[in-house]
Amino acid sequence: MSARMKRPFRQVNVFSHDAVSGNPLAVVHAADGLAEQQMAALARWTNLSETTFLLAPTDRRVDYRVRIFAPNVELPFAGHPTLGSCHAWLAAGGRPHDPSVVVQECGAGLVRIRRGTRLEFAAPPLIKTGPVEPEVLGQIVAALRLSPRDVEAHQWVDNGPGWCAVLLRSASQVLSVRPVWTALGHLNLGIVGPHPAGHEAAFEVRALIGDGAYEDPVTGSLNASLAQWLIPAGLAPATYVSAQGTALRRAGRVHLRMSHGEVWVGGDVVDVVEGHIDL
Repeated sequence: MSARMKRPFRQVNVFSHDAVSGNPLAVVHAADGLAEQQMAALARWTNLSETTFLLAPTDRRVDYRVRIFAPNVELPFAGHPTLGSCHAWLAAGGRPHDPSVVVQECGAGLVRIRRGTRLEFAAPPLIKTGPVEPEVLGQIVAALRLSPRDVEAHQWVDNGPGWCAVLLRSASQVLSVRPVWTALGHLNLGIVGPHPAGHEAAFEVRALIGDGAYEDPVTGSLNASLAQWLIPAGLAPATYVSAQGTALRRAGRVHLRMSHGEVWVGGDVVDVVEGHIDL
């Protein structure tokens, strides 16, 4: 174990311009020298959906390296930790090789993050697609207390965490779901439904994590993979905003767009806590 020392620390809020309406992220700067066990222990202690650790890159093309920990596991990639970590790195004085694009190194490889009105990352490729199997669909509708007729479309949209998804008739139907966690089992499920015309968001999204039996407030990886399904299928426009977190009294907004066949995922990030942590 490394000797204890004070390291810069931030807690940021992602996918909202308000300090308490999105998804929080803890970020430890200058984390080189920390043991993996220390990182995992801190992630359990913060008890946030993710805690990240900024490290020196191992590749000259890269601006910084990040390790991403949930309370029970290290993740190769996640969306809101990518935007939040990039924001924290820039706020601490980080200077990218290219002023318009930050390159992040993580367990899943290199991720490009564009700087503009808001930060946005290039969605990683899907590793599993296609309709869900009949038995899986049966498990999903049972867990959501729905009928198969309530499901407009369904798809595997796995970009690493194992996401599958169902499209329901409306946003109000999405918000009315009260899941049976034991029936969901090990599935990580996205639920999406359209808002009526005139709403600021095109869709309402919910992310149900079967293994942990919890709902994630605002989820960049899920929204990325949903856009990679919905836009090419003609079920969503090439640019849209999704709302997530409403069921948890949050107000997350995720900005999605497809450009030259590539999906970009953006959101606001704001600083909430800044100081030092003694590790």
